[in-house]
Amino acid sequence: MSTLTLPAQHTNTLTYSPHLRYQVVLAGNRFFHIKETATGRVRGFRGDHNEACALARNLETCF
Repeated sequence: MSTLTLPAQHTNTLTYSPHLRYQVVLAGNRFFHIKETATGRVRGFRGDHNEACALARNLETCF
């Protein structure tokens, strides 16, 4: 019996957009800006990271 261990085969189940329009950026202690990547302008802000990510996803789908 062989004890040879084969490397794990990873499958990428996440899909990535080639160009995201909005980025969540830490702007202070527990404070996040939602920044437009093309212009650098802040389009929103949230005090919770999950809420900031949800807003960024919402903005992505609206435009």
